[in-house]
Amino acid sequence: MNCLKYIFLIFPVLLFAQESDDIIEDSTAVEYLIIKGDSIPRLSIDLEQVRLLHKLRFDNKKERIRYLILRRKTMKVYPYAKMAAERLDSMRKRLTTLKRNREKKRYTRRIQKYIEGEFSEELKKLTRTEGQILIKLIHRQTGTTAFNLIKELRSGWRAFWYNTTASMFDISLKREFDPVNVKEDYLIEDILLRNFQNGRLERQKSAIEFDFFDLTDKWLPNKGP
Repeated sequence: MNCLKYIFLIFPVLLFAQESDDIIEDSTAVEYLIIKGDSIPRLSIDLEQVRLLHKLRFDNKKERIRYLILRRKTMKVYPYAKMAAERLDSMRKRLTTLKRNREKKRYTRRIQKYIEGEFSEELKKLTRTEGQILIKLIHRQTGTTAFNLIKELRSGWRAFWYNTTASMFDISLKREFDPVNVKEDYLIEDILLRNFQNGRLERQKSAIEFDFFDLTDKWLPNKGP
């Protein structure tokens, strides 16, 4: 699993502050938005969309155990995939500010040292199946395969080499997250949605478009709400 650490050599350390409009609240509990010096009363409450998920049902004990194992592994590697999406966005923004190739290379080397020191030991501990799930989730969160991310931000040769090394562990960096055609990927999405709702995982929108409820009818036709 040592090869997985190279996936994270492309993500930056620097954090970018986000600007947002200030919100104040007066003594009458009326909320105001401050936009360009003007206060605008806000009389409505924003609510997040709530998905009503089907009740979990299993045909047998073996199916239930398989789902629980998949849930444990998915919850373990999801934070890495989420971080990958966040770092990729930050890195692309950072690279646009660097004009010289020397500056870009120096920036990349600095990130490489940080990632190797911070995450390589953790990634080495991942099992083969955890590595496979991580590759899928990186595609879910970024919309790009791990192979293409490396190819884009480092070089085609390195992407080829890392993929060859990963194949020794039965892991393809070209693996995509495909809940439409792969039932395990649908179950991974089911696990994510449930843990987003109960607060065990921090929600991050998928970069891949699909309708989860249509897929539920496809994969679990007799297990609806």
